[in-house]
Amino acid sequence: MVWTIVTTALITLLLAVVAMNFKTSEKKLERRIEHLYAADSPQFRREMGVLLGPGLIPGNRVTDLENGDEIFPAMLEAIHSAQKTITFETYIYWSGQIGQEFADALAERARAGVQVKVMVDWVGSLKMDTRLLDQIRDAGAEVHQYRPLKWYNLGRLNNRTHRKLLVIDGKLGFTGGVGIADQWSGHAQDGEHWRDLHFRIEGPAVAQIQAAFNDNWIKTTGQVLNGADYFPPLVPAGEMDAHMFVASPAGGSESMHLMYLMAIAAAEHTIDLQAAYFVPDELIIKALITARHRGVRVRVTLPGKHIDSETVRLASKAHWGELLLAGVEIYEYQPTMMHNKLLIVDGVMSSVGSTNFDVRSFRLNDEASLNVYDAAFAARMTDVFDADLEHTVRYTYAMWEQRPLKEKFMEKFILPIKSQL
Repeated sequence: MVWTIVTTALITLLLAVVAMNFKTSEKKLERRIEHLYAADSPQFRREMGVLLGPGLIPGNRVTDLENGDEIFPAMLEAIHSAQKTITFETYIYWSGQIGQEFADALAERARAGVQVKVMVDWVGSLKMDTRLLDQIRDAGAEVHQYRPLKWYNLGRLNNRTHRKLLVIDGKLGFTGGVGIADQWSGHAQDGEHWRDLHFRIEGPAVAQIQAAFNDNWIKTTGQVLNGADYFPPLVPAGEMDAHMFVASPAGGSESMHLMYLMAIAAAEHTIDLQAAYFVPDELIIKALITARHRGVRVRVTLPGKHIDSETVRLASKAHWGELLLAGVEIYEYQPTMMHNKLLIVDGVMSSVGSTNFDVRSFRLNDEASLNVYDAAFAARMTDVFDADLEHTVRYTYAMWEQRPLKEKFMEKFILPIKSQL
């Protein structure tokens, strides 16, 4: 009898913990956002700043970096140039050549007296040899893992930091989709080397990237990183208006969801989207279909056969039928896993960062996105989008209808847990 009671209590506790991890934010958007203004209108910019968080800041320069051959040298060069501070937050950090190069660079700067603060997600760094973290820490850097497995946070294990942030001396920032692992090395030349984008930022918006890092640093350590070494005076470096905003279940978890819905609702001509993981909820699906009904051309590029999660692929495909019928163009990237996160609206607004186009990014992960309001930058991003399109196969409604019965059957079981994918 006693063992039965104990067993029942343990099972009940386990189910309660699992349920807590499946829970999304208590309050969520429930109604479609209407098309009230265009993406190039002052009202759109005003509301994007007011409703999403930090206001738009002029005077920035954002440079796109493609694949590991461009991304990693730029980041490592920036780290080596640091004189006062380095703040670095990432989800994936695995062992391998790239992981070792970053550990060496961070440790060298710490030994040189630079204040080095590193945060890696506990789940995202499970494949990382702890020796690398010890190397950085032993050099004098402060290193923390975000939400490691502890008895007191079992109910929040599902809340991970998916942000990719690097700030050098408070003056130079990086964000995007790349993880610190050998899969991102090279130039997407084959199925073993992923396709991705990352971005180098100069100008006043860098302070907002630093603030984004501070958000999780405070949650983890209770320390505030402030002062001129972290937030120096910043002068204009270009002509781009931009802002960086963050989202997490602890506060503002719907901001990413809201950002996408507002951007889609403002579109009048084109929506170009690249998404590593595309599992939209009903509001996003309706928003895209409504955009098509008012004449907006919608192009979506997604991973093809090289996607690293077949479960995500099945959950994603379940929704393609109604989108395809509405005229949404869906393309599958063929050469390798495409990990890009890119949204371009009407050739005037671009959104980049860590956020995937799925419920997990909208409501469970800690995310950070940079919005750039600049026609020249949007044109450059459209060129990147079009170049990737040359390596895709367009997916049709007929292909969707004829997908294997096994896929259709599996979708029934996967859709109820799509928020966890």
